[in-house]
Amino acid sequence: MSSALVNNIISQGQQLATHSWEYGTFAEALLEWYNPSSSVFGDNAFPDGKIPVLQVDQTRSLSYVKPHISTNSDTLVDGDGAAGDPASLGVSAILIGQTQSDFLSAAERQVNHLLNDVPRYSNGAISHRESVAELWADFIYMAPPTLAYWAIQMKDVNLLSTAIQQCVLYRDVLGVPTNAKSAAGLFHHIIGPQSQDLGIWSTGNGWAAGGMSRVYATAKKSQFAGDSKIKSGMTQIKNIIRSILDGAIALDAAEPNEPLLRNYLNDTTWFGELSGTTMLTATAYRMAQLEPSTFGQKYTSWADTKREAITKKISSDGLLSPVINPLNWNDRTPATKSPEAQSFAVLMFAAYRDYSSKKAQ
Repeated sequence: MSSALVNNIISQGQQLATHSWEYGTFAEALLEWYNPSSSVFGDNAFPDGKIPVLQVDQTRSLSYVKPHISTNSDTLVDGDGAAGDPASLGVSAILIGQTQSDFLSAAERQVNHLLNDVPRYSNGAISHRESVAELWADFIYMAPPTLAYWAIQMKDVNLLSTAIQQCVLYRDVLGVPTNAKSAAGLFHHIIGPQSQDLGIWSTGNGWAAGGMSRVYATAKKSQFAGDSKIKSGMTQIKNIIRSILDGAIALDAAEPNEPLLRNYLNDTTWFGELSGTTMLTATAYRMAQLEPSTFGQKYTSWADTKREAITKKISSDGLLSPVINPLNWNDRTPATKSPEAQSFAVLMFAAYRDYSSKKAQ
């Protein structure tokens, strides 16, 4: 991993991002890469229990994302019908809001909109869509990390518990039982009346596991880590992440001649692709960094193998391919450009760097 290659990946990612969730995910990737100690995975995630104060114009992540954030709306950006996607900018808005109060107010409106206005599934899970109650695995990367981060801002243990429980409620609907014959422990993509997709989408499992790793890190680094309710919730999401990784690793091991995870993980008629593979690899490193006793050599050896396979597929100009078309997950033609894949690569390299430096200590 050369810094020149990562710089090229970042340049391509910045050019390609045009949708709400792409802005939010790219901003998170920039934060983890350039300001590792200030991300939720960092050593100084919450100095004195508070959100870190970063100078916006000197922080690449925040100066990048600031023009994309709306400060005069109930949501941080137009979600084009999605309730979850605008919340992907929430962590950025809260960080900017430490020095620019209108962004903090915007983040508060976004959180209140999620909690109070968005439809709920029958079990209480917040919908990923504004118009119907529908659960998408993608939501877990977009909304719960923002709810958890706002809980730190407000010193609100109940809201932190809500962020954790939203992950669990999503698993209760989307999760394949861990004793199932196929895809045990993995997530269906979408359940609901509008866009249902019961497939085991690789990128969706990446979104879910990656989002939960951020919620887990937020809780672990918070002043509430010792609270009994938070502790039991953290154990729940740690086990859900482990089940997703176990499911992916098992399906991967069944095909030793295919170096990448397939677009639909348990369907060998699909091509292997980089988006889902990269995000799940990033999550394995993050969990090994956070909980090395649970996520030991089985996970890190797998992540090392995947990282090497992924790196070989990144062109010298920084583009990842083959990737799934991020706007049509049923597109059988391997795509050559994906904004989220670019972000996932930055997240993976940041996670690998941070895991390696912790291991060396």
